Order: sequence, then structure tokens, then C-alpha cells
Amino acid sequence: MPWKERYTISDERTLLDSDVRWPDGKRCCFRVVVDLAPASGPDGIASQDLTTPDAYFGMHGGLRELCATLKRYGIKATFAVPAVIAEIHGDTVRRLSDEGHEIAAHGFKHEDVSTLSRDEERARLERTTAILAKVLGTRPTGWFSLPRQSDKFAGGAVSPNTIDLLVEAGYDYFGNGLADDLPHYWVCDFAGRRNILALPYYYHFDDQFFLLFPKKGTGLENPDSLFRNWKAELDAQYKRGRQFSMVLHPHAIGWPNRLHVLEQFLDHARGLPELWYATSEECARHWLKTFPAATHLKLEPSIWRDYPGSLS
Repeated sequence: MPWKERYTISDERTLLDSDVRWPDGKRCCFRVVVDLAPASGPDGIASQDLTTPDAYFGMHGGLRELCATLKRYGIKATFAVPAVIAEIHGDTVRRLSDEGHEIAAHGFKHEDVSTLSRDEERARLERTTAILAKVLGTRPTGWFSLPRQSDKFAGGAVSPNTIDLLVEAGYDYFGNGLADDLPHYWVCDFAGRRNILALPYYYHFDDQFFLLFPKKGTGLENPDSLFRNWKAELDAQYKRGRQFSMVLHPHAIGWPNRLHVLEQFLDHARGLPELWYATSEECARHWLKTFPAATHLKLEPSIWRDYPGSLS
């Protein structure tokens, strides 16, 4: 695909179903991402966000029951953890890592970085990496951003500098890729071919958009709709041999009636042979080795030209 700066993020070429390959001949990749950030505003997690009943439940009863459910099904998840949560709940984060789950970075305080200067965003990224490395004894390889439905970038609340800063910091993957249903390369500099692997994310498979909106107490939550979305997407991706991913929030999914819906879905998934249950890090490692950017990213000079008044 011809490249245009600030217009596209990649070459916009996906793999044919017949070209997708997963380890050991597996049929389809299955990923679970757990977001450990409590509900917060665009400025990120504040002290009052940590003292709500929902936040307490999410880091205690909800997380405990969700982890027990994942363990029963033999699933290792990717936990997206803001730095401030890792500092406050270091023992919990270390325990999750010791149990075999992946810990990925989820920003400094789950904030919208789109209005930050490059220097400020870099400082927060470096601080986040250092905090998680101190808590875990090893630095994270993946980074997740705050997802919002109105974001103009194909990847959540990022700034024009985010991807370049992640490449600069040595991250292997970005977890909020909206431009494809397979892992794909997000190019931040055409001339230098600087890029990062983006893993698929979509709002339709994120529990918060079904369980947290409308507000609590309205009786309008949609766990059954969420189950139908998960099942329809998994069945379609399994049929094609591609990739399925879902996002869970312990303070939302951790209630017994909602965990029952999750269990129903995982029962369905368990009935599909040759699923590859992978963490995001494992998925990224496989993709980077099997479909490296050096051979699979096809960038061509732009044939488009701007003109006065152009919206592109």
C-alpha cells in the first residue's frame, strides 16, 4: 500500500488465511487480556479512584475469582498494569507473574497521553518501565493504552509520539491495534522503517463496554450480548485460522453472574480442538519470528499529494 505520513499506520496488507501459521500446527490463537486499571478519568488514576467499592472489589474478590476461573481452564493471561497500581499492589502483581501470567505496561496511571509533550510522555514511559521492572525483576515487553471509542488513531488514546517512543524504549509490541484482526506492524517513520508490532484489539470483545455502560443500577447491562460477541468472533476466527482476543476487568467480570457467562464461553472454546492459548508476549514473539517486518512489511512511496484545503 502506498504510504502517506499521518494518514495510515502500516502498509494495510493483511495475510491470507492460508498464509497464517501458529505454533505446532495450531488452528487459531486465543488471547486473554486482563486490565487491572480501575475506572478513572482522562487524567488517569487519582487517589479517589482507588478507594471506591468497585476498585476494592476489582483488586480483591473480583480478581481472586477471575484468577481461579482462568486456572480451572488452564489459561495464562496478559495482565495490563498501570505503574501506579504496580507500586500500590506490588505483592499482587508479583503473585500474578509467579503464577505464569504475563505482566504488560498499561501507562503510568492509565491516562490519556494525547495532549502531553513528547518529553513529558517519554518521562512517564520511562518511569512506568522502571517501576514495573523494579516490582517484577524484569522489564515488560508489551504496552497497552487507554482504549476509547472516539479515538482518532487506530489504537486507543495515543499521541503522535507514542509509537516512536515505544520503539525507542525497546518495547516488542503495542496491545491496542485496531487496524487488522491479525498482528500487524505500526510504522512511525517511513524513511527509517521504524515500526512496532501491534496486536489486535476491538471494543466489541472488551467487557467494560457491555458491563459498565450504562451506569450501574439501570438494569441495562448486556452480559448476554457480550457472550454472543465473543462466541461469534471466536467461531469466525477459528474457522479462518486467525486470532481471537478478549479483554476483561476484574471489577466488572468478577461478579458470580458474569463469571458464569465467561465460564460458558470458555466451555465453548474448550470444545474447539487445536486452539493455541497464548499470552500477548508469546503471540508477539511468534509473529516477530515467523512474519518479521523486514520481509513482511511492504512500504511504497506515496502517490497522493495534498492540495490547499485538503482534509488528508
